[in-house]
Formats: sequence, structure tokens, C-alpha cells
Amino acid sequence: MNWAEVALNILRDFSIAFVVGACWGILFGTPKRILVIAGLLGGMGHCIRFILLQLDFGLITATLAGSVAIGLLGIVVAHRVDNPPVVFTMPACITMIPGMYAYKTMLAGMKITDANTLDTDPSLLPTMAHNLMLTMSLLFTLAIGICIAALLFRTTSVKEIEFAKKLERMTHFK
Repeated sequence: MNWAEVALNILRDFSIAFVVGACWGILFGTPKRILVIAGLLGGMGHCIRFILLQLDFGLITATLAGSVAIGLLGIVVAHRVDNPPVVFTMPACITMIPGMYAYKTMLAGMKITDANTLDTDPSLLPTMAHNLMLTMSLLFTLAIGICIAALLFRTTSVKEIEFAKKLERMTHFK
């Protein structure tokens, strides 16, 4: 595979993920001026995942790297466009949802209900368990990747603020 084919595949992956991120932004009610950002973040995150998959980093590691990049850039962009990061990071992460593995899990679960099918294909149960664990792992990875940026750049916790106010009220007697 030459460099032109690699660049074309990366551009194709970015373009499809851009459209998916922008369209999910429309469904989530993202403001029109922010839709491009949702698309760009979705394209960039999925592109990072695509490149790392081509370099044999593994699906979970590549997904984590893509979602962390979306989360970190989402925090930076949020300050520039004066909107909360969730407005464009959630639609951007939708591009990496493991729909195919969830579908295969559900399909195998429906097939298992028939005892004859399970007798003819004993590998159905391990396949379903594998797809279920992969789906759950990828969903947790997406959530963790987005949350890492929010946790790194958060200065105070809501709980700490409430606790500090209550403590202050309790210690000041009139």
C-alpha cells in the first residue's frame, strides 16, 4: 500500500466520521455554529483511532486514545467558543460507539434461546460473551477518555464547594 492510498483511507475515514459527528450534533440540539466543531472533533478522534488500528495498537487502546484526544481538545475549544464541552464531545464520541459488537451480542443472545441452535453451534455462547465484553469495554473506554480531560482540568469539585459552604455556615455563630 503506497502513501497515496494510506492518505486517501485516512481522509475517507475522517470525512465519514465528520459527517456522523455533525449529524449527531444536530440530533442532540447542538447550536449550528458548533456543529462544525463536533464534526471536526469526531473526525479527528476517529482518525486517531483508525491510524492506531492500522499500527496494531488494539481496538481498546486506539479507542481510548481517540476519546482522550476528543476530551482534551473539547475542553480547549469549549473555552474559545464559550459553550460547555459536552455539547460537541458527545456527538464526536458517537463515531466510535461499538454498534457492530453490540448487534452481534444481541443476535447471539436471541439465537441462544433456541436449544437446537445451541446444540448445532456450541461456539455461540463464547462468541456472545466475547462480543459483550468487547462492547462493554469500548463503552467504558469512551466514557473514561472523555472524563479524563474533565478531571484533569477541574479545579474544584461540586461536592467540595457544597461541603465548604456548609462547614463555613456551621462554624460562624451569630
